Amino acid sequence: METTTKISNRLTELFQKKSNNLLNIYFTAGYPAINDTVTVLKALEKAGVDMVEIGMPYSDPVADGPIIQQSSLDSINNGMTIKTLLGQLKDIRKEVTIPILVMGYFNTVMQYGVEKFMQEISAIGIDGVILPDLPLDEYTEHYQTLCESHNISNVSLITPNTSDERLHVIDNITQGFIYMVSTNSTTGNDAKKTEDNHDAYFSRIKNMGLKSPRMIGFNIKNKETFEDACAYANGAIIGSAFVRMLSTSKNIEADIIQFVQRIKN
Repeated sequence: METTTKISNRLTELFQKKSNNLLNIYFTAGYPAINDTVTVLKALEKAGVDMVEIGMPYSDPVADGPIIQQSSLDSINNGMTIKTLLGQLKDIRKEVTIPILVMGYFNTVMQYGVEKFMQEISAIGIDGVILPDLPLDEYTEHYQTLCESHNISNVSLITPNTSDERLHVIDNITQGFIYMVSTNSTTGNDAKKTEDNHDAYFSRIKNMGLKSPRMIGFNIKNKETFEDACAYANGAIIGSAFVRMLSTSKNIEADIIQFVQRIKN
């Protein structure tokens, strides 16, 4: 299946205006404290990030490393749910203008109600979803039309093992960006890039002539790794390093601004 309905939202508009050095920051909703979600979002926009990815906590986040897993468990213990998160975000477009994506596991969205979820995030002004455990065939058969009808960009993940054939399928249906997982490990892994041979993987994808923008995530943690990723893609996603910083922050806004400045300046 190819794209059927053209999506135009803050995310697609961002890639039309800016094609490189894009910084996407991931954080877990309701972490460190239940009411920190909007505080973190506003501080990230003030700090100058290009887009934000909000994690919907799940009790068994298989793609995430220990730092994000712990933040998810803490967030759940704080009382965070999808309903609570959407309540916190209902007026977010009065204050935040950058693209916002929500990332989570399909099981929680199914329990909430997929159509209800898409309607509500669209009404709030969320631009995209990342659901790593939603199979590609399941998405194209059952949910692609739903996403497109609500102007929501679905972001698919690829890994070093993704075949060229599958890459072209993903490229055809992508309206937003392709999430390039830098390794076959979980987030926050400290494996050396030579061990994962990711330069060859990054070069292979870069040279395929894909139409869709690409963002590299997993193990991006500082200025050096951010710039390295940006040499091969439109930008990069930082998650575990940012969540780790939040876990010890004494002044969230000041610490977020300092964190982002260290990456971008």
